[in-house]
Order: sequence, then C-alpha cells, then structure tokens
Amino acid sequence: MKSPYFFERDSFGFLMIKLPKEIELFSHFIEEIVTEEDVNLLIDLIDKIVAGTYKEKEVTFDGPTVLIQQDITSVSLSDILDTPPPPDQYIETDEFRKLILIWQEKLPVRFIDEDDVH
Repeated sequence: MKSPYFFERDSFGFLMIKLPKEIELFSHFIEEIVTEEDVNLLIDLIDKIVAGTYKEKEVTFDGPTVLIQQDITSVSLSDILDTPPPPDQYIETDEFRKLILIWQEKLPVRFIDEDDVH
C-alpha cells in the first residue's frame, strides 16, 4: 500500500479503517462493506474493469459512491448529503483494490467487542 492506514474502534466498538486526509472519504465507502460476498463482487468488478471488460462502473454501498475506472477510482458523498458535499477524492484503482482486500481480512472481527469475553 502506498498510503498509510490503521484501524481503530469507534464508540460502539466497531472496527473502522483510518486513511490519510486526502483519501479519507474512501473509508466511509469501505466501512459499508460488511460481507465476504460484497468483497468478492467488488473485487471481481474491479478486475473486470482493469481487464477492459467494462469501461467504468459506479458502486454504492448504503451511502458513499465510488466510480471505478481502469486507472483511477473516485469517491463521492454528493448523493447522500443535503449540504454542499466535500470534493470528490481519488485513488489509483489498484490501490483501492488493495484497500478492499485489507478490509476483507478484518471482516471477521469487525463487530466483535474486544471488551467482551468470547
């Protein structure tokens, strides 16, 4: 990964991914991915776009929208905010794919409260 990232739990105990300010909106999209099926569909879609099967695709998971293109992926909050949204942010599509795979590894513990005995 070119960009640094880390994980922390929010006030409800849910695991969240933290990204640098210039790509932080991607965390809002990524955190909406909650199943392995979602990850697999998204990775398959990215791979098809990179391979040229599709020129681009827009994907929304309960809020933020990403526009995946062969080289660059953008994220937007304009569809969910009534007030002026922050400007779109951009990341290389291969880096976006890596972030999705990193998130996939965390899905099994995403909703586990570390304070509870399991």
